[in-house]
Amino acid sequence: MKDEKRKQLFRLLGDLPDQRPISAEALCIEKREGHIIETLLLDLNGYEKVPAYFVKPESAEGPCPAVLFQHSHGGRYDRGKNELIEGADYLKAPSYAHELTSLGYSILSIDHWGFGDRRGKAESEIFKEMLLTGRVMWGMMIYDSLRALDYLQSRPDVLSDRIGTIGMSMGGLMAWWTAALDDRIKVCVDLCSQVDHHVLIKTQNLDRHGFYYYVPSLAKHFSASEIQSLITPRPHLSLVGEHDRLTPAEGVGKIEKELTAVYAGQGASECYQVVRSASGHFETAVMRHAAVQFLQKWL
Repeated sequence: MKDEKRKQLFRLLGDLPDQRPISAEALCIEKREGHIIETLLLDLNGYEKVPAYFVKPESAEGPCPAVLFQHSHGGRYDRGKNELIEGADYLKAPSYAHELTSLGYSILSIDHWGFGDRRGKAESEIFKEMLLTGRVMWGMMIYDSLRALDYLQSRPDVLSDRIGTIGMSMGGLMAWWTAALDDRIKVCVDLCSQVDHHVLIKTQNLDRHGFYYYVPSLAKHFSASEIQSLITPRPHLSLVGEHDRLTPAEGVGKIEKELTAVYAGQGASECYQVVRSASGHFETAVMRHAAVQFLQKWL
């Protein structure tokens, strides 16, 4: 059943590239604050090269568990993958590069379409051009994340059976979509990204989200919880701001209720958790603490 649902989801994501061997070029390797940063150029999709950071603990003596870090949007098209290294004003300090490597994890983060070193065309132009040519922007972004996962698994310094994903806002959406579509993601943590598209329509909040996320006909076939149910029974933590206007409370409650039932039905209730903060669209100390604990428990 899950395989059929995933195939249906992929069909909604437009014309995706044929899979091809991944090539990687290291542009720079540097040591910084107890970790090693590799600046990479990856060939993931056949259309354009994808800049990336791979960060690992300097003290690592063998393969490490790894996290696919999905960067946020925030209207900061110049930031992209740099969010992993530098953080953001809506993320807690220290940066996730410092936080996760100090716990023994390696991390990969790529620039998504229109962000970081891939910026140049506006998000709206990328969206329209892809739509005209049979592609879907969100589908192409998801594709890059799945191929980034392929790259992670190819590295000898990564424990290929211990890979998780985490992201904030757009990155959180990317995290739970990637986990839903690929069982190789063992743990999913999303921050401020429990978006129910049917509730967005009902509450007239569609314009709170960028063009990138709109998939033709998605609402005809899937709810947000139906997509996320494909993650079960793998561990999944959602971190929510109770006053986050980008994730209306009605939608968060609906998703939590439905996923709680799905996890319980599979005897995996302990693997699903929602942690709320009395906050808006930003990471709180409570969220960071919960995210770290969850990763340490399950990854």
